[in-house]
Amino acid sequence: MTTDTVLEGRVVRLEPLGMQHVAGLVRAAAVDPSIYRWSPVPRDTDEAAQYVATAVGWREQGTAVPYAIVRRDDDTVIGSSRFFELTRWAWPPGHPASGRDEPDVGEIGYTWYAADATRTAANTEAKLLMLTQAFETWRMLRICLHSDARNERSRAAIERIGGRFEGILRAHRLAADLIPRDSARYAILAEEWPAVKDRLRRYLARS
Repeated sequence: MTTDTVLEGRVVRLEPLGMQHVAGLVRAAAVDPSIYRWSPVPRDTDEAAQYVATAVGWREQGTAVPYAIVRRDDDTVIGSSRFFELTRWAWPPGHPASGRDEPDVGEIGYTWYAADATRTAANTEAKLLMLTQAFETWRMLRICLHSDARNERSRAAIERIGGRFEGILRAHRLAADLIPRDSARYAILAEEWPAVKDRLRRYLARS
């Protein structure tokens, strides 16, 4: 699986996350810290360096592909997102999928944006780029997206792009406010991708 590919769009560019993005992440998170009630983000250089080091470590283990989201107009880092919990199924020998290097299923998350990039075309295009990578390059079967169950804006955004609600996972993860978080679980399957792709393209055309 290739993990060093830059995903290039019209509005944003997704660059493989590295230490060169630390200062940009700190600036992006500092624009308006009040908007990160539900999303843990790095608040200073030390936190950002640890954030990147953890993500890179996961990438080296083959379980994640993290990105810095860069606005093309001014080459400014405006946030981050990643594939994670990437899993390859144990296909039996002789099966057509046996020996695949790419993941079969995984999740998109750890997604956050600077205040001036929220509710813009940046998130729509970033999701289009990442989902295209998942379903058309890696030929994945399923992508999950989770949100803090209390985060109505995030849940609406996932539903808007075509994520199918699958239920609530109780005490699923540590929340940003350091309590056990109930997660709203959504998923997009490979056979649903063409309709989701068409929807994302229509949203981008109107933006």
